[in-house]
Amino acid sequence: MGSSLWPPPEVTMEVHVKNRDKLLSSLRQHLSESSRPLHGFVLLQGGQEQTRHDTDHIELFRQESYFAYLFGVKEPGFYGAIDVGTGNSILFAPRLPAEYAVWLGEIQPLSYFKEHYKVSSTCYTDEIASVLQQHYHCSGKPLLYLLHGLNTDSNNFSKPAEFQGIDKFDKDLTTLHPILTECRVIKSDLEIALIQYANDISSEAHIEVMRKTRVGMKEYQLESIFLHHTYMYGGCRHCSYTCICATGDNSAVLHYGHAAAPNDKTLEDGDMALLDMGAEYHFYGSDITCSFPINGKFTSDQSLIYSAVLDAHNAVISAMKPGVNWVDMHILAEKVILESLKRGDITLGNVDDMMTARLGAVFMPHGLGHLLGIDTHDPGGYLKGLERRKEPGLKSLRTVRDLQEGMVITVEPGCYFIDALLLPALNSPETSKFLNREVIDRFKGFGGVRIESDVLVTAVGCYNMTKCPREIQEIEAVMAGAPWPPQKISTHVGNGLQS
Repeated sequence: MGSSLWPPPEVTMEVHVKNRDKLLSSLRQHLSESSRPLHGFVLLQGGQEQTRHDTDHIELFRQESYFAYLFGVKEPGFYGAIDVGTGNSILFAPRLPAEYAVWLGEIQPLSYFKEHYKVSSTCYTDEIASVLQQHYHCSGKPLLYLLHGLNTDSNNFSKPAEFQGIDKFDKDLTTLHPILTECRVIKSDLEIALIQYANDISSEAHIEVMRKTRVGMKEYQLESIFLHHTYMYGGCRHCSYTCICATGDNSAVLHYGHAAAPNDKTLEDGDMALLDMGAEYHFYGSDITCSFPINGKFTSDQSLIYSAVLDAHNAVISAMKPGVNWVDMHILAEKVILESLKRGDITLGNVDDMMTARLGAVFMPHGLGHLLGIDTHDPGGYLKGLERRKEPGLKSLRTVRDLQEGMVITVEPGCYFIDALLLPALNSPETSKFLNREVIDRFKGFGGVRIESDVLVTAVGCYNMTKCPREIQEIEAVMAGAPWPPQKISTHVGNGLQS
């Protein structure tokens, strides 16, 4: 199968010009409101190539995300500056040795980077101190706004730029990070187009995997089909994250697919697959999960759990709009799932009482979703002053914000049968009364179901950017060879055609 998306769209650096303009506007507004002068330089250091441990094997480079956001540079070893006073942008390229041309290709002149990356000027990295001094026209030491702040998803701090001669500058380590992070939260139309393309090619690849899944294959073969399709037809050399290709009981392992659990189980008849895979195109990513039966036909138990999750997924998307709080969406998803489980006799009693006892977190321990963009878990989930909830399930939320137009956020409810959570719940007087032990035993080894779509918040609601089959009958039809999207049936009416 080819692809209707071939060839991949050309990337315009205009997206990064607009990102720089957005940051400059936000930073200047902040400085004006703080009665601070509008001068100094934003300075970011791009990523460096890394070797594998102590060898000379160079790992495939991917740019640091904040630097990618502002400058779009794919090569390692760069720095970038923005003059707060003039708005001019300066790229600093590494000065490459002559032998680079022998082993790695043509050494591009500075003029190439200026034109290609649409910046005001280009210099070499060994000139950073002198060039910034020359561009500074005020008294005293020039001021550098450096990137330093906490990523609330990883609990790692961004690394401020370092260069020879930095001691000749004043440094501000607190102003830039929250402003630049907030710029990344609301996506421009150009950013949305890149995320949509990553969704389109990834959705197409998920469908290709569904069609080729057979009993007896290995999980990594499903991963390979996905990677091949997104690279061969989508030009996506990078994935947004390590692929999760979980089947059977592995689908209850939330971050399956890592080096200790490397997508290597044999696909068995009667098992469910949970495939969480997303391609990245020009830094912008996608994050999509599809769940389906290996043999292409849902059993009644599989239908019960899948429908519970799909109903939650659809209820959240129907309720999403600007001003809606994300914690409320998570709680809505939990409630819909628990109501479905009660209808299936998996849970017993009053659903509101189950919610009070936080029973939903036993079946869905992760958060409902996260911001998406240049990073799979895009930053900005916790503004200053926003506290992480402490309750089970809610403490795993990657944001507790109110939705805003222009946010892209994943909606990924799930329902899992995880022994490490079910056994304590069955032994606890607070939760055991809600659990039908006999029916739960039937689901031992079932694994889990997750359905994940990437959703853009619009002015009046939201738009689902992911284009995968979701209804049970759609999945079964696609796995049996039916076209996707479904073809409209035309019938003759009088002298014309009616679709």
